[in-house]
Amino acid sequence: MSGGILTILSMAVVDGLHQRTRGALRNLLFVLITGASCVVMTGLPEILYPEWPSRWMMVLKAGLGPAAGATAIYFLGNWLGGVREDIWVHRLTAWGGAALLGMALLLALAATQVRAQDFHDLLWLVAAVNLTPAVLAVFVVVRSAVLGDPLASWMSLAIVCLVLMVIGLYMKGLGVAWMGTGTQLLTAVASVTFFLVATVLVLLRNRQIRLLKRLMRLEMGAEPATGLPTGTALLSKMEHSFWRTSRLNGRCSVICLYVSNLYEMTDADTLQIDGQILVALAARIRRAAGFRCLVGLYHPRCFVVVMDAERGQEPIEDTVEGLRRLAEMPLSVTAEWQLQRTFVPKIGVGVVTIDPGKADPLKVLNQAEHTALLSVRPRASVHTADVNTTPGELC
Repeated sequence: MSGGILTILSMAVVDGLHQRTRGALRNLLFVLITGASCVVMTGLPEILYPEWPSRWMMVLKAGLGPAAGATAIYFLGNWLGGVREDIWVHRLTAWGGAALLGMALLLALAATQVRAQDFHDLLWLVAAVNLTPAVLAVFVVVRSAVLGDPLASWMSLAIVCLVLMVIGLYMKGLGVAWMGTGTQLLTAVASVTFFLVATVLVLLRNRQIRLLKRLMRLEMGAEPATGLPTGTALLSKMEHSFWRTSRLNGRCSVICLYVSNLYEMTDADTLQIDGQILVALAARIRRAAGFRCLVGLYHPRCFVVVMDAERGQEPIEDTVEGLRRLAEMPLSVTAEWQLQRTFVPKIGVGVVTIDPGKADPLKVLNQAEHTALLSVRPRASVHTADVNTTPGELC
């Protein structure tokens, strides 16, 4: 059991170092404090380090368990959404955590004064106190699951394991005579399962929170699926690119790649195919354009690449051809029932090379899109004046 807890603690440390968020830090503290209380109650430290003063072990056994319970119930309240989700759950977990922390301090203080032969009676009180957060956790998790939290139902499995873990560990610490090998095995399995399920659920919730924060940042001008700038954010970045290139006495080329058949596979059986296509094409265009170029999305059918170059450099025909070739490669998409289908993009390319000093980004963009649109239509059946490329309202 101790080895399993140590492995899960290592996972929490790696996640904390990688993410460096409050959620990751809370998860690390939870596993560290609660895991330490479990290991102390097994009696393993007394076997490995018999020279430790017995008074220290009494203080740890009396105070560490309730402190771990206080940490767990408080962090559980934060995991369930805190005051913004349910005021009653917040009050129960916040006030309950504060009360348990106070009890932990009192019990630790009592352990420093109690006689060694009377510590067994004090440990019964510690066990009763430590069952409180387990019962409280059952109530708040069930309430959150009933109110619609999709992860709370899975957390109830961890809480059941928590109850079994607390009962088994304190039976071991109290030396209950009828606790055999089977009960110890059940306690060990329940303990590792509790930590594993709780840690995985915390990581999932933290991932959801990071995604929501990213989407909140995207409200300032990025397309959610691809992360590319769009609308006024795209025009602002284009204007900045023009200004920078003008200061370097260079030239700018605005390339529009128009996906004429983006929605040809979007029907009742292939929902959200266009989103998969956009993500794949965005990755391809980023790869072909390189990191120095601005890549954006004018509208779902039209990708934009802004390339700057010095005056003496060769034209960008080779780069444009590379963009077209990579974008037109077939790609695999997943339809309903995990059906794999192949999509072959039909790309029209429009290129406008400008003097960036006095260029209007919106006019240049419209001109490049117009050229790209014409390039995917039969030239004999359409006239330039008949093509409507007026953009919609920018968000």
